[in-house]
Amino acid sequence: MATSEEVSITELLATAKTIAVVGLSPKSYRASFGVTETLQSSGYHVFPVNPKETEILGEKCYARLEDIPEKIDIVDIFRRAEFVPEIVDAAIRIGARAIWMQEGVEDEKSAERARRAGLFVVMDRCIAKELYKRRK
Repeated sequence: MATSEEVSITELLATAKTIAVVGLSPKSYRASFGVTETLQSSGYHVFPVNPKETEILGEKCYARLEDIPEKIDIVDIFRRAEFVPEIVDAAIRIGARAIWMQEGVEDEKSAERARRAGLFVVMDRCIAKELYKRRK
C-alpha cells in the first residue's frame, strides 16, 4: 500500500506542468542534464536556472527563480545543501507549489520553512526515478 507521501508525489507529478531546475549543468554527463532530458521527454516545460549559461537543452536559462516569467509548479534543486535556504526563500517568493531536493540534498530547516509557507517538499529523491516508478 502506498504511503501518503507516495500518493502526494504521484499527484504532484501528474498535475505539475512547469519545473524550474536550479543548478542545471550544460554538461551531458551530469545528473542534472539527464534528469532534465527526462523531464522534457515526459512533457514538462523546464526552466533552467543557471546564471552562467544562456541556454541549456534548447531552453533559455534564467539567473534566478524570480526572473522566470511563468508560474512554477516544482523547483527542482541540483545544488549543495548550503545553497538550499536561499533557493527555498526564492521559491516561496514566486509562489511555487513544491520544492524537490535531488538525491543527496537535504535541509530540514528549509524544508520546514517551505512547508509552513504551504509548499509540498520532497528531499533526497530523484524526480526522474520517481517518474519511472510511476510509469510501471
